[in-house]
Amino acid sequence: MTSRSVILLRPLSLDDAETISDWAEDPLFVAHAGWTPGVERATVLAFWTRLATAPPPDLLRLAAVHDGEIVGCVDLHGSGPTTRELGFEVGPSARWGQGLGTALARAGLDHGFEELGLEEIWAEALPANAASVRILERLGMRRTGSGNDEEFLGEPGRYSLHRITQEEHARLRDRGAAPTPAADPRGTAR
Repeated sequence: MTSRSVILLRPLSLDDAETISDWAEDPLFVAHAGWTPGVERATVLAFWTRLATAPPPDLLRLAAVHDGEIVGCVDLHGSGPTTRELGFEVGPSARWGQGLGTALARAGLDHGFEELGLEEIWAEALPANAASVRILERLGMRRTGSGNDEEFLGEPGRYSLHRITQEEHARLRDRGAAPTPAADPRGTAR
């Protein structure tokens, strides 16, 4: 995967719910994504089926597809007309280290600004989730403060908040400042 690989974002389908539910069998993915380990597949499938068929009104969760396969999810969370929170996850863990995290996050920014007409997108990541922090920085998201305390893989920390405006994003894209893929995009930004 190169930094120029195409990621297609589309609404979740029932087939995606099946695929994503399989990721619950990957203990490394589950730990990094913050999923509860050991949940029965039927419960995970029911959760993702609900998200595909009746998502909450303040959550736009999209399937991220590369070369015809779902490789993750991108979220644009919030109900405001001009600002949303970006989230992304690459699954399963066998796909990590290929630049997909950067590509997914970039696709989420593009979708938010170009398709939804947002003016600003923000994200947060814990310092222990260094891959997600690097991805946000590579995409030109500037650190704007701190959020709540949380743990990532047992390490306590405080979320760092990152933001980018539509204008900043467009300026970076116009200058050809396409960030390089993260070395290990295993984390998720929330």
